[in-house]
Amino acid sequence: MTMDKGLQNVYLRAFGVSGVQAAADIEAVESEYNFEILERRRSEKTRKLEGYDQFEGAVRSQASEMSEFYEIFYCLEVSIRQLVANTLEDAEGAEWWTSGRVPQDLRDYVDRLKSEEADSGVSLRSDEDLDYLTFGHLKQLITANFDVFNAVLSSRRAVERIMSQLIQLRNPIAHCCPLAEDEKERLELTVRDWFRVRS
Repeated sequence: MTMDKGLQNVYLRAFGVSGVQAAADIEAVESEYNFEILERRRSEKTRKLEGYDQFEGAVRSQASEMSEFYEIFYCLEVSIRQLVANTLEDAEGAEWWTSGRVPQDLRDYVDRLKSEEADSGVSLRSDEDLDYLTFGHLKQLITANFDVFNAVLSSRRAVERIMSQLIQLRNPIAHCCPLAEDEKERLELTVRDWFRVRS
């Protein structure tokens, strides 16, 4: 006896849906109890560092979880640096760094860091002076030059608030501390706020 094609498709879909649901249920139990029930091939990052697997499993797991937030912040910070460079270059030209838009204390700070890096024998982190400034310095640079940033950012007060919040959220991410659940949500909301304030 042959089965009707339409009925075959219904059974196949039902089987597929129940299989997906079962897999999701198993993954939920595994996650809740931090235990692997089904052995599966997971795509694991190839590590250049020999001995990575010698770190405690809990530490590796936490690092993997935090890498998502590091990645978000990395993208955000790089995009803010690009915004600063592009906006100041549009306003002052290619020599914006020495145009008076960047306070002397920040330029001195960058010169000192570059000199220390050169003296240590390591590769310089960047050819761009802006890349040596901290996230707090970026906030200072934007707010001090808001006369040119108001074309791309809608509110100085909002930028100050958002960047202060981002500085607070950045510290645990950059210094290997796990984010609390409410801080993860706060990061998501603050990143949304940043994109909202962009004109």
